Amino acid sequence: MHYSLPLIALLALIVSPAQAQDYPAKPVRIIATFAQGGGADLTARILADRLTDAWKQQVIVENRLGGGGTIGAEVVLRAPADGYTLLLATNTHIISHVVYPKVSYDFMKDFAPIGLVASSPILLAVHPGFKANNLHELTDLLRASPGKYSYASCNVASPQHFAMETYKHLLQLVAVHIPHRGCTPAAIDAVAGHLEIVATSIPSGLPFVRQGKLRPIAVMSPKRSPSAPDIPTARESGIKELADFELEVYYGFMAPPGTPQAILTKIERDAHAVLKSDDVAKKFAAAGLDVMQAGPVEMMRKINADHQKYAIAARAANIKPE
Repeated sequence: MHYSLPLIALLALIVSPAQAQDYPAKPVRIIATFAQGGGADLTARILADRLTDAWKQQVIVENRLGGGGTIGAEVVLRAPADGYTLLLATNTHIISHVVYPKVSYDFMKDFAPIGLVASSPILLAVHPGFKANNLHELTDLLRASPGKYSYASCNVASPQHFAMETYKHLLQLVAVHIPHRGCTPAAIDAVAGHLEIVATSIPSGLPFVRQGKLRPIAVMSPKRSPSAPDIPTARESGIKELADFELEVYYGFMAPPGTPQAILTKIERDAHAVLKSDDVAKKFAAAGLDVMQAGPVEMMRKINADHQKYAIAARAANIKPE
């Protein structure tokens, strides 16, 4: 039997809502492309537990490591477009797209965005003996002595590295980058006074701030973090070049290309519904995460804007993967 194209299109419109109504009819996989215990993994696992309850189907988190997130992303890209394999997407995937010369996909175009669910601010802090108390004073010190001071980041080509290099680029500053194998080692090195400045994560840096072992300078997110409301944003510094500064680590869901829109919409709606529970908010806060609800359009706006920022910083600082 042969159908005309208009009839096929009409059937697709009828079938798609039916698919969403029955979804999920079997377990769902979330591919987290980083190790257990990190922000991406914790975000995936907290939401997987709540979605399992909401859907009455098991939601399984599968860690696929390697290639700056590219290996796990490729698993999702090749999966059936039925909503049963999802990517826990982060802006580290954008960085990989910028710094790796041969990625087999276009992160900005080849996945179906679902929405953002969480963020983790990037913390800029200094050793208590350093003379800067705020971002104005830090900027003045770096400008007065190019190359004299060093800063730690969580790793080469990490979001924290890119945030600091973007700040430096916007203000034409020079500071020596000392990469570390993780955000906590970076913070510890600053606490020990081995270097003056650290760009780290809130979960790794905030305990030292509360103990008085690090002095907070700013968070790089557009708004103050509920987990650290006393720390100002870079935007609040009044430095004109930073008036629109916005770089943070964020997490969301993406699906294979061609996934029916009705299924994407159901996943977005249900994921955002569980974010409203006090239990999820408490678990996020304990992990140094903030709830971030944004749909697919806003998700792609942030991704595309950050891609441009990362590309500029990578060229300016000659950032390459290790």
